[in-house]
Amino acid sequence: MATLQEDAVVATTDPAPTIPPGDHTPGHWAMGWRRFKRDRFLVLIGLPGMVLLLVFQYLPLLGTIIAFKDYQPYIGILDSPWVGLENFRVIFNGDPLLMNALKNTLIISLIQIVIAFPVPIALALLLNSLLSENIKRVVQSVLYLPHFLSWVVIVAIFQHLLGSAGLVNTGLRDLGLPTLQLIGNPDLFIPLISAQVIWKDAGWGTIIFLAALSRVDASLYEAASVDGASRMRQMWHVTLPAIRGVAVLLLILRLGDALTVGFEQIILQQPAVGLVASEVLDTYVYNNGIIGGAWGVATAVGLVKAAVGIILILGANRLAHAMGESGLYTRG
Repeated sequence: MATLQEDAVVATTDPAPTIPPGDHTPGHWAMGWRRFKRDRFLVLIGLPGMVLLLVFQYLPLLGTIIAFKDYQPYIGILDSPWVGLENFRVIFNGDPLLMNALKNTLIISLIQIVIAFPVPIALALLLNSLLSENIKRVVQSVLYLPHFLSWVVIVAIFQHLLGSAGLVNTGLRDLGLPTLQLIGNPDLFIPLISAQVIWKDAGWGTIIFLAALSRVDASLYEAASVDGASRMRQMWHVTLPAIRGVAVLLLILRLGDALTVGFEQIILQQPAVGLVASEVLDTYVYNNGIIGGAWGVATAVGLVKAAVGIILILGANRLAHAMGESGLYTRG
């Protein structure tokens, strides 16, 4: 027995054999090549998406050099003179048009996070409580359908329904009632576009949360019911914890786009309400960059907006880690 113990102590105290630094490299590359051969069809399927991301997302990042130049299209990027941080002074000197765009962006983003973001969660909880699977499928299809429509179609539908000559006002005129000025009213523009976002994208978020709820073990509800938990307490202690991780993940992604509130949706309706009520950062970049010719200032605004988005994502992800959630990514 003593001999066995001594051998065990010697075995644990002996230094581990050293491996030359380069010996594991061939095995590592060989393993990677075997995995590539195994998953080559998946790689080929994902290749078009990777090319699109590279061409339309990463290569245009080289154009951010315009933010530090007095860019003129007929001269070109390389020959345009350097101006340093001159374009950024417009941002930090408080340009009234830019401040108005920033104010509208923050208001719209806050409304969409506080009001529009919880709507898919509420719809998912409502559908999850339905006992009939057929009714659940029909409601899911109806809610999910607007997600496939473009903003051109969505805006056209709202104009035909709520415009001055739309279906609602036509019916009110036929009944001898006063009409409603909804489309083209600057005071109602932000509530209107928020309603459009909810109608278009609520179904997409609902599907995601329903997928998370489908993984909940039914025995948890049975155990809670045996313990005397009501439907509300079952939802609070079983259902909501099941979708908390997904909700945190989507919220982090939404915070990263807090300064992006829908360029196409707003630019289509901007002529009807004017710039004061509808100008946001994305339309400011378009109106001042492409139309106004202030390419450097517009690029500087876009660069600052992207930097703020990255900071928001990192901060929200760190907060999620502090709350015990995995967040968007885990720290190594």
